[in-house]
Amino acid sequence: MSDTIQEMTEKVKAFCEARDWDQYHDPKELSIGLSTEANELLSIFRFKSKEQMQAIFDDSQKRAHVEEEVADVFFFLLRFAQMNNLDLEECLDQKLERNEEKYPVDKVKGKNLKYTEI
Repeated sequence: MSDTIQEMTEKVKAFCEARDWDQYHDPKELSIGLSTEANELLSIFRFKSKEQMQAIFDDSQKRAHVEEEVADVFFFLLRFAQMNNLDLEECLDQKLERNEEKYPVDKVKGKNLKYTEI
């Protein structure tokens, strides 16, 4: 059974509090951590062709490395939201609502244009 966002947030919170890490987890430090981990994920795919990227997912060790980096990004996102009282579900819903207006289906379907180019 999958955990909810709240349950995963509580796991991350308990993990960090057991290590007395709250003192290090201000918005700047967590943003840096999130960016750093996202870039570590990016570095796996940098300069790779579609075929090379697929090969990464087909190799169990390389796939495990991708999963680890994804988990690191998710960890920092959950922790950032928890430490700053952000409701991730609400943030996502609001963003999707704004993007619905910026990117109407009838104008962008099948296109990867920025809203200013529509």
